[in-house]
Amino acid sequence: MKNTLMVSAIATLILSGCGGSSSDSGSSSSDTDNVNRSAMLENTENNSWFGEAKLNVSSAADYTVEAGSAKNIILFVGDGMGISTVTAARILEGQLKGMDGEENVLSFGKFPFSGLAKTYNVDAQTPDSAGTMTAIMSGAKTDVGVIGVDEDIVRGDCSTIAGNELMSALEIAEIAGKSTGVISTARITHATPAATYAKSADRNWEDVSDIEGDDDKVNCDVNDLPEDIASQLVNFESNLEDRFPGLDVDGLEVVMGGGRRHFLPKDAAFNTIDAVSTVEGDRTDGRDLTAEWQSLYTDGNYVIDRAGFNAIDASTAEHIFGLFNESHMHYEADRHNDIAGEPSLREMTEKAIDVLDNNNDGFFLMVESGRIDHAHHAGSAYSALTDTIEFAEAVQAAVDATDSEDTLIIVTADHGHVFTIAGYPKRGNPILGKVVNVGAEAPALASDGMPYTTLGYMNGRGFSHLGDETDADKGYGERINPGRHDLLFIDTESAGFHQEALVPLSSETHSGEDVGIYAMGPGASLVTSTNEQNILFHIMDYAGLLTETADNRLQ
Repeated sequence: MKNTLMVSAIATLILSGCGGSSSDSGSSSSDTDNVNRSAMLENTENNSWFGEAKLNVSSAADYTVEAGSAKNIILFVGDGMGISTVTAARILEGQLKGMDGEENVLSFGKFPFSGLAKTYNVDAQTPDSAGTMTAIMSGAKTDVGVIGVDEDIVRGDCSTIAGNELMSALEIAEIAGKSTGVISTARITHATPAATYAKSADRNWEDVSDIEGDDDKVNCDVNDLPEDIASQLVNFESNLEDRFPGLDVDGLEVVMGGGRRHFLPKDAAFNTIDAVSTVEGDRTDGRDLTAEWQSLYTDGNYVIDRAGFNAIDASTAEHIFGLFNESHMHYEADRHNDIAGEPSLREMTEKAIDVLDNNNDGFFLMVESGRIDHAHHAGSAYSALTDTIEFAEAVQAAVDATDSEDTLIIVTADHGHVFTIAGYPKRGNPILGKVVNVGAEAPALASDGMPYTTLGYMNGRGFSHLGDETDADKGYGERINPGRHDLLFIDTESAGFHQEALVPLSSETHSGEDVGIYAMGPGASLVTSTNEQNILFHIMDYAGLLTETADNRLQ
C-alpha cells in the first residue's frame, strides 16, 4: 500500500476523536445530519453513538481503503481476552513449543494493523458482554445486560423493547445477500453470540422459562411475553422478513455452539445422549425448537456430536445447526471428556468457512471463544490460556482458508478481566509457575516468607488445587479461599490449580481496561489508535459496503 506510514498516522489522528454518549458526546445536529440516512437502520441512524462513529470512519476511510472492497468479513471475539490474557497466552504457547516464550507471537499478533477499544457501557465503567457485543455488532453503545437494543431500553421492561431495536452487522449482511454464520464455545444463546441476531431487554432471557421466572421483569404480559433468544435464533429468517415486507432471505447458514437446553422442552423424553441433567430441556412452552428448525430447513444438518459434525459435506451443505452440549461446550483442555465428542473451535471455523464460501456474494461470520471468559471467572489461568491458544489456532485456520485480498478478518475482545502478570520472573520462567528472579534457581519469597505465582487475580474465589482436573468449573465446588497460601509444594502449572485472589468474591469479575483490536485484509488499515468499541461495526460496514448493498436490495 502506498504511503503506509502516512496513511496510518492520518487515520490515527482522525479516529482518536471517536466517542461520546447521547448526552455528552458534543455531536451537533449538523454533524448527525451529515450522516447518510438508511431507511433500513431506522432507530440506529438516529443514535448519536452510531452517527459519530460513522462520520469518523468515513473521514479516515478517504485515506485508507476503498469502500466495499471486503467480499467476506470474519469477526473473532475472544470473550474476556484482555491484554494480559493475550500476553500470557502468547508466552505459554511459546513455552509449549519449547521456546522461552516471550518472543512468541500468536497468529493474530502478526496482523499488520492493530488498535485499542474502550469497553465501557453507556451506564457502566466496567462492562458486560451483552452491552459490549451489541456495540461491536450494531455500531451503537448501550447499557449493561441488554442485547440488540439501544440505551433507551430499561432492562427487564418488556414495554421498552419496541422502537429501540438496533440492526446488527450480521442481519445487514444477510439482507445484502451474503451467507451468514455464528459460532461459539458458549451457549449459542449466551450474550455474545445472541447480540448478532437477537433483541432482548435482558441477556438472561435465553428461553421462555427464563422470562417467566424473572421476578424483576416489568410491564410483561404473561399471555404475550416477548420472544425468547432461542426462539429468535430459530425464527431469524422469518423475523427479518417480517420487519422488511418483500424481503426474501435464506437465513443463517451456519450456527454452532452449546446450549441445547434452551431449545428443548422440559421433558426427559427429549434428553440427548450426553445430557448431564435428569431433564435436559428448560422450555416450559412445550416447543422443540430443534424440530422446528429441521422443519424450516429440510436440507439442513442438525448435529449434536462429533460424528454428525464429521459427516457434514461442506461442498453441498446449505444449513448447519450444531448444538454440542446441554450448556456451554467444554473447555479446550477438557474437551476429550465430552461423552458424544465435540469439535474444536478451529474445526468449527474451518467447516463454517467451507460452507459459507459457496456463496459468490461472500459471507459474514462471527466466531467467539466464550470459555476464555468463564475460565477467568472461575479463577483458572490454565483454562483461560489454553482456550486462548485454541482461539489463535482458529484465527490461523481462517487466515489459511481465505484470501487476504477479499477477506477482512478482525480479532478483538469484548472486555478484559482482573488478571495480572506480576513480579520479576527471569526470561523463560514458566508463565504458570512461581516467580523465580533473574540469576536465581529457587522461587522468590514475598515479605510473608512464601513463594508466589506470576499470574494472579485481583478478586475471585481464590486458591484451590484440584490436581490434573481440566474442568475449571469444578473450582466452584471448593470454598472461597482468598488471600495468601503456602505454594511451596503446590504444582502451580497443573490444570487444576486456581490462582490466588485478593478480594473474596463468588466469581472473579471483568475489568474496565481497553482491549486489543487486530486486523488484516481490505479495511484493516482503519484499525488504529484508541477507539470507542462501537467503531468496529462501522469498519466492517464500510469495508463490506453492507448497509448500502442491503438498502439497494430493499428498494
